[in-house]
Amino acid sequence: MEECERLPFDLPEAEEELVAGYQTEYTGMKFALYYIASYVNLVLSCLLVAVLYLGGWECPIPVGVITNALGLSETTPWLQVITGTLGITMTLLKAYFFLFLAVLLRWTLPRVRIDQLLDLGWKFLLPVALVNLLLTAALKLAFPFAFGG
Repeated sequence: MEECERLPFDLPEAEEELVAGYQTEYTGMKFALYYIASYVNLVLSCLLVAVLYLGGWECPIPVGVITNALGLSETTPWLQVITGTLGITMTLLKAYFFLFLAVLLRWTLPRVRIDQLLDLGWKFLLPVALVNLLLTAALKLAFPFAFGG
């Protein structure tokens, strides 16, 4: 049977996704708390990624460069308040970037059927992982001084 002929008939495989799955058991506040927890998890993950990988509170233009250009001392109390506010703002902007990216991907990409996911895992990711393993082992044996051996 061709792929296009069986596309509408894969719905039994995706039954839990089509009816919202385990969320059908919840109503009212339990349902709301489930979604709030999901979005709190997303926001905290974005904040963590922003701090760990994008420098968190660091500004693209260092504050020291700006203060030196304006002839100000970095120990001025009002400048320290502005610097702290700028750090919090930069962290939130970086986290918002990741949040926007995550929501955009969630809304843009279609759901992946289980047969497509299995094809990806067995036919693409497993061979790539095995080639990576063999290549790493070969390079480690061929050049032990360069790869910590």
